[in-house]
Amino acid sequence: MSVPLVKGWCPGAYRPMASGDGLVLRLRPPMGELTPAQTLALADLAERHGNGTLDLTNRANLQIRGVAEADHAALIAELAASGLVPPDSHAEGPGIILSPFAPPDDDRRQRQIAQALSKALQAAEFAALPAKFGLVLDPGPLRHMDGISGDLRIESADDTLILRADGCNRGCRVASPAEAVEQALRMMRWFLTRGGVDAQGRGRMARHIAAGHLPPPDLRGDLLPNPAAPAPLPGARPDGFCLAAPFGQLTPDDLRYLARLGAPYLRITPWRMIFLPGLRHLPERAQASGLIADPGDPLLRVDACPGAPSCPQATVQTRPLARRLAGIIPPGSSLHVSGCAKGCARQSAADLTLIGRDGRFDLLRHGTVRDTPETRSIAPDAVPDLMNR
Repeated sequence: MSVPLVKGWCPGAYRPMASGDGLVLRLRPPMGELTPAQTLALADLAERHGNGTLDLTNRANLQIRGVAEADHAALIAELAASGLVPPDSHAEGPGIILSPFAPPDDDRRQRQIAQALSKALQAAEFAALPAKFGLVLDPGPLRHMDGISGDLRIESADDTLILRADGCNRGCRVASPAEAVEQALRMMRWFLTRGGVDAQGRGRMARHIAAGHLPPPDLRGDLLPNPAAPAPLPGARPDGFCLAAPFGQLTPDDLRYLARLGAPYLRITPWRMIFLPGLRHLPERAQASGLIADPGDPLLRVDACPGAPSCPQATVQTRPLARRLAGIIPPGSSLHVSGCAKGCARQSAADLTLIGRDGRFDLLRHGTVRDTPETRSIAPDAVPDLMNR
């Protein structure tokens, strides 16, 4: 049985990752946003330099797939010219995810924080932070980013900003965006100096704290963050409109469609959706682009990685089967179709999980790819009949 290779790092734009369909470049749009002009430019670049497939990640990033090594330098130059990547690799620091639904005053605060942190994190002292280390900004009366992976979180307790380490239930009060930045940098220095990063360059805050390493008392605090908001769904919102990408996959034509809907900018969300602020309705059917506007669409309950042949670690195709199964899984159930035992598309438990192995699937219920399957070595064509039993 083949064992999946765990790389332990995330691709960037300047440091892409090789996959079965070419290089994968991960973009972190500034402030998590694209202007319509940038969206159109990205569509053209993905078509010319990639294989015409883009991914929305669960960290509010975009990935261009299928880039040839010979095209990488030209693509980087054009991305930088469009403001889609920083001008050099040193500016690709830890990921900072902003809440796409923060109220206007809180949105201004989180932008101030994000801009200051992005600049400060380019300092050499933070170069050792793991590639997967990230910060989540989620100020406001409700936490929209609950459950989104992040090592440090800047949230609100009532109207007060707080800094909270992942793995701690409570956070410390910060009086202003500037103090939030200062204390976040202190927390990262503590993480680095207290052994948060192992010899392989890996490390996560929650794991470090679970091992008994508590932050200094003044960085722990005793304030509970505001309650979590319900999980967002596609469709109309009071402040705009959300459209979901099936399995997080976009095409250049999807991007062109989104750019022409009339929103002032597109916000990339960590739920594999695009939020269009200010848009009250769709001037044309979203189905024209393959995007999902219906919150009841069964594809929203299915997670599936790219699978074979896009991923060299997968031995099975995933998304054609996932589409076929979406309409037959029980209402309200979740399904995860993974091309290998890594489970990149979903880390949390699903009602039904299929794990690719040596060209076939293992099946388990109410668990993750890390759990023991109840049925092994199912032929792909036999899976739908088994699911109907």
